[in-house]
Amino acid sequence: MRHKNKTVVKSMDLLNLFLANTKLTLNEMVHLSGIPKTSVHRMIGSLEDMGFLNKDDEGKYSLGLLFLQFGQLVADRLDIRRVALPVMQSLRDDVEEAVNLIVKDGNESIYIEKLESIHPVRLYTKIGRRAPLYAGACSRVILAYLPEHEIDEYLNQNQLQPIGLGTITYKQQLRLVLEESRLKGYTLSYSELENYTAALAAPIFDYTGQIAGGISIAGPDSRFGQDRLPELVEKVKAAADEISRKLGWAESATVVV
Repeated sequence: MRHKNKTVVKSMDLLNLFLANTKLTLNEMVHLSGIPKTSVHRMIGSLEDMGFLNKDDEGKYSLGLLFLQFGQLVADRLDIRRVALPVMQSLRDDVEEAVNLIVKDGNESIYIEKLESIHPVRLYTKIGRRAPLYAGACSRVILAYLPEHEIDEYLNQNQLQPIGLGTITYKQQLRLVLEESRLKGYTLSYSELENYTAALAAPIFDYTGQIAGGISIAGPDSRFGQDRLPELVEKVKAAADEISRKLGWAESATVVV
């Protein structure tokens, strides 16, 4: 790090100007960067040739589409399972309950990673299991953070069929529960997919601020009493936030709902 190439560093300084500015002229870049005009002219010429900058008909520069390509490659290569697994392991060891990672697949959720509880009495699920988005904490936390028009479309196209004793089957009730989930930052379910079970889930966001999945802890409802819930909520939300940050989400970013 002590032998940085000065031209590369200065070129990066110019590109960093576009973090706060959509378009800039040559003179504006000179003024904002403090770099001599001849140097700026030479560097932006090279950056334009390589596709890092675009120049419009008015002589203003903006970031090139090459950044979009690189950004998408980074996003695609961030495997949510790989990123989430160490966090899931820490959470499971801490709360001693099963931990699930779920993502949206069409109108359903799918379990893509799972760690079993260390307790002898367990809730058995498997990777690849599917569930409707309206039922169960981890599925519903994904539904709660979809854009409003997608929630409306989902509710208009799907009937809420009973699965367990606690499955929500009234759409108005579901809307209220979804709103409450967004306000609290988590969702809780009892006997929705399987009787006498409980699950607590929090949302995972990607680098764009959109919902990427959900993480939940689950087990027999007897281990999810009111005396234990505040501690569990705090830990599940912290785990979800840690995974989100590893996916590039910033807490200051606006969540797309």
